[in-house]
Amino acid sequence: MAMLRGAFTAMITPMHNDGSVDYEGLRNLVKLQLEGGINGLVPLGTSGETPTLREDTEEPKIIEIVFDEVRAFEKKHNVKIPIVLGAGSNNTADAVAYVERAKKVGADAALVVTPYYNKPSDEGIYRHFEAVSKVGIPIVVYNIQGRSGRNISTPLLKRIATLPNIAGVKEASGSISQMMDVIAEIKSKNPDFAVLSGDDGLTLPLIACGGDGVISVVSNLTPSLVVELVQSALAGNLEKARQLHYRLLPFFKAAFVDGNPTSIKYAMNYKGLPAGGVRLPLVEVTEEAKKVIQAALAECNL
Repeated sequence: MAMLRGAFTAMITPMHNDGSVDYEGLRNLVKLQLEGGINGLVPLGTSGETPTLREDTEEPKIIEIVFDEVRAFEKKHNVKIPIVLGAGSNNTADAVAYVERAKKVGADAALVVTPYYNKPSDEGIYRHFEAVSKVGIPIVVYNIQGRSGRNISTPLLKRIATLPNIAGVKEASGSISQMMDVIAEIKSKNPDFAVLSGDDGLTLPLIACGGDGVISVVSNLTPSLVVELVQSALAGNLEKARQLHYRLLPFFKAAFVDGNPTSIKYAMNYKGLPAGGVRLPLVEVTEEAKKVIQAALAECNL
């Protein structure tokens, strides 16, 4: 069974009105996640606005807070909450350094996105993951063509999966057909290879096809419901999982209506959670998007 299984939150980075990081708000959000029963946390990913964070000051402080709260919770409740630290870059040398940082701080795995903008060949993508795999920490491959410009095909992922320390994939291709191929071609032969949805709306279908869970944006707002959906599906209680899926479906859509993490941050602010604004080049959601998000929250009874 995959080590990485269940509901993981792709954490936002809360901000003050002046654009500085709200560290106390972050601490409160981590506590909210843990108390909501989340199975794991993914800080410093895209949802955390990592491209705009300072590597020398802000990122280390974020790592410190997340790890302090998780380790204290683990000790108190005698549980294990995996931390998958974002470690992606379109510069392979930088990605290796970020994975080395993840290993140094004791992360359970590193999330490494397909190199974006460069649009490397399949061989280039393979060698990128070959380089990070050598660091010696479990690697979750993040396949998201919409942000990276390159889809990792199933044959290419199958080749990458043969590398040491490749623990699984965050599948955000948007294609359930491709996800099924990944399960059939890779996971069926290696049950420890985790297949996690990178799209909240495809969580239930993916698990029903044999996937392991989700790295969720929506769980920033409602961790307990996303956990309940995922755990119900994993336990084979598809009726309960389906009820939760359709209850949350309007918000699954609204949480990306005007981009990410702009939309989820607006929803969290609206519900009184620490989120704040976003840093340029991201801007606040439009007035029309606010109405869509508010209506979805009401419809979902969130």
